[in-house]
Amino acid sequence: MPTQKDRKVQRSIDPAIYRQRNQVERFFCKLKHFRRVATRFDKLARNFLAAVLLASTRLWLRAYESTT
Repeated sequence: MPTQKDRKVQRSIDPAIYRQRNQVERFFCKLKHFRRVATRFDKLARNFLAAVLLASTRLWLRAYESTT
């Protein structure tokens, strides 16, 4: 994350890495909107992973359709 302007020591950031980090954070935010994933409804790890994969696929398809 970029440092605030009033800091004595300014860190440099790579805009490409920052953009990728932002995309990952936004993806997890969108993923948490799926109730089954956010509440960890499934007790078995494989079922939870399947729910995450289905939600991820749905998000990807929504993003893919909006770009075409």
